[in-house]
Amino acid sequence: MGNFIDYVKIYCRSGFGGPGSHFMRREKYVAFGGPAGGDGGRGGHVILRGNSQHWTLLPLKFKKHIKAEHGEHGGQNQCHGKDGADVYVDVPLGTLVKDADTGELMFEITEDGEEVILMRGGKGGLGNVHFKNSVNQTPRYAQPGIPEEEGWIILELKVLADIGLVGFPNAGKSTLLSVISAAKPAIADYAFTTLTPNLGIVPYRDYKSFIMADIPGIIEGAHEGKGLGLRFLRHIERNSALLFMIPADSADHKKEYEILVNELKQYNPDLLDKTRILAISKSDMLDDELKDEIRKELPEGIETLFISAVAQQGLVELKDLIWRTLQ
Repeated sequence: MGNFIDYVKIYCRSGFGGPGSHFMRREKYVAFGGPAGGDGGRGGHVILRGNSQHWTLLPLKFKKHIKAEHGEHGGQNQCHGKDGADVYVDVPLGTLVKDADTGELMFEITEDGEEVILMRGGKGGLGNVHFKNSVNQTPRYAQPGIPEEEGWIILELKVLADIGLVGFPNAGKSTLLSVISAAKPAIADYAFTTLTPNLGIVPYRDYKSFIMADIPGIIEGAHEGKGLGLRFLRHIERNSALLFMIPADSADHKKEYEILVNELKQYNPDLLDKTRILAISKSDMLDDELKDEIRKELPEGIETLFISAVAQQGLVELKDLIWRTLQ
């Protein structure tokens, strides 16, 4: 559980450009060889790269200073200085990059293999050979390299998934994920067992699959930071569709659903544009008569299923409904 890191602050510094050379050509049989200084090498970039095999920012928790190589000085006889090596930082898809001083969003990484230069290496300086002209045929100066870029950056991860599980603590979200995927989240009979988002790949018919995210439980007032609050509400933004889960033993199913919807609305009204599915969990304790009673109080306009992850009831129908929704 401690391996999921969704927020880090790192220091990045690119390489400075190597200065150009002011070498003057001197050979035995060449009395006035003139300028022959080479250009300096470019400083290395710091590049962020999307990697679909990464699910957490954990590696950056222990390596908070990222520095690229400096460019080498220009050499004699117009030899170009070696460019500094670029540094690649692999991050999960769904990573937001923000300026640590202003909090301004700079860009986000959403595709596998996507590369964005975070800190650009300084350009190498020109050697003195570039400054020769009819007036000054022996310039004894060269251009210095461009300085490096540096600064503190915030990386914030929003989980990318096809379907996100939304519900109060202890609604059975982790149990469902553990049953229909290979994920093994912590499960216990008390609130806030899930302290980090869990992702699972759910196999479907004909070797298809989709990704399900178990988001830590929301409580009333989560949009104000109560409970686990704002720390995990942002993960819901990146899910294609939302599966609301309300346990069968809830005192008021409709009210619980309305509280969940309101928390999403208060956090970000755009979340209400996502397709919603409603699952009444732990329904193996219900008979047909009780199910009919619950149906009467459920909100209209949302597809609803009765499921039980423990008893393996309604799970095939649920996966069929999720797949149709995603398509």
